[in-house]
Amino acid sequence: MPKVLRNTLLSARDLLATAGPFLLLALALLVVAYWVLDPTPPRKVVLATGVDQGAYAEFGKRYVQFLQQHGITVELRPTNGAAENLRLLRDPASGVDIAFVQGGADERDRRPAEEEEDSLVSLGSLFYEPVWIFYREDSAKRLLKADSLTSLAQLPGWKLNIGARGSGVPNLMRRLLEANKVDTDTITLLRNPQTPAVQGLLEGNIDAVTFASAPESVMVQMLLQTPGIKLFSFSQADAYSRRFAFLSPVTLPRGVVDLAADMPPADVHLVAPTATLVARQGTHPALIQLFVQAAQQIHGEAGWFQRKGDFPSIKGTERPVADEAQRFYAKGPPFLQRFLPFWLANLVDRMWVALLSIVAILIPLSRVLPPLYEFRIRSRVFRWYGRLRVVEDAQGQRPATELLKELDDIERSVEQVSVPLSYADELYALRSHIQLVRGRLEVARTPP
Repeated sequence: MPKVLRNTLLSARDLLATAGPFLLLALALLVVAYWVLDPTPPRKVVLATGVDQGAYAEFGKRYVQFLQQHGITVELRPTNGAAENLRLLRDPASGVDIAFVQGGADERDRRPAEEEEDSLVSLGSLFYEPVWIFYREDSAKRLLKADSLTSLAQLPGWKLNIGARGSGVPNLMRRLLEANKVDTDTITLLRNPQTPAVQGLLEGNIDAVTFASAPESVMVQMLLQTPGIKLFSFSQADAYSRRFAFLSPVTLPRGVVDLAADMPPADVHLVAPTATLVARQGTHPALIQLFVQAAQQIHGEAGWFQRKGDFPSIKGTERPVADEAQRFYAKGPPFLQRFLPFWLANLVDRMWVALLSIVAILIPLSRVLPPLYEFRIRSRVFRWYGRLRVVEDAQGQRPATELLKELDDIERSVEQVSVPLSYADELYALRSHIQLVRGRLEVARTPP
């Protein structure tokens, strides 16, 4: 091996040995910070949606596509609706992380004290879910002797499907009927799932069906254009919104379904709870950030009941908004995501405070590295001075021939010592001192 390369490798070894503990400490601090902050989100998340062909199911597919672009797999969990979604979120063994929840769907009326104990947080409101009550025109003529149903108080005697168990609609309808002082025993309440209920309505076995859904729902689109099926108009929509904080009055504009056919032929007043994304309180902040970004892309456009930019929003949420979601609504997406991939931008965004703290700790410690390196190199030379001193002190006490032989051993060993060029003067000084001692021993060995 050439001597230059050998010296270079030795210098690198010395530098590594000196800085090794420092690097290990920095690595240990990084590992601890990474473990505490947990900046990398899980690669899989379970999203509870709703019934097949419902709005939640359709929107869930869009969330799958959005998060897949960032390496996150979204498993969709079909359910009967918002009430079941809430039960799954509150059950640690269900595996559900995030779910669509309709306003007013909770099976229990939560008090302020219970809100603090609830382990769920909101990611923001997404869209209006109008309460659609579709009824048969011939049922109105038969039961009311009129062409239209004009009030919920007229429902006694009707066969009304309010949705399957687990849906949020039964709880919502219970509150609306109570507000109208309607005894539910006077109504034949059915709990069929959405598809069989619509089929029963079309066949005449059911007088009316009710469900809460976004207008993108396939069933809503179909029933709005079905002859003989009418949509109930909440003429008291403003009054309902005053009685129930989770309801908003919305209007289905004339002709919005089909301008050419002028459907509907007049404005229809509806009441609408707000659909929200709800997550467990311990959901990873990076996942929350991604879901809120997805919500902005999926629900941010104009629709039948909202203008562009109205959603997503922190307004109209029944639960406290997650900190990461509040940060998004206040400041928008993280700045670094405009230039870096999500995983890298998220890592830097969540680790930069810890990195600055680690640097603040390591900078003072780094000042001891140059003295340590210098001590390591010079000790390679200075340790031979100890043996040279022993030989020099033994002059006159031991035979000069024996001391010269020991001095030869020291000199051969010193020839194998390699130091960086900046410390070569120390090595040459040692060699000259060896020759100085040798000269004295030669004089002592030569007879006068």
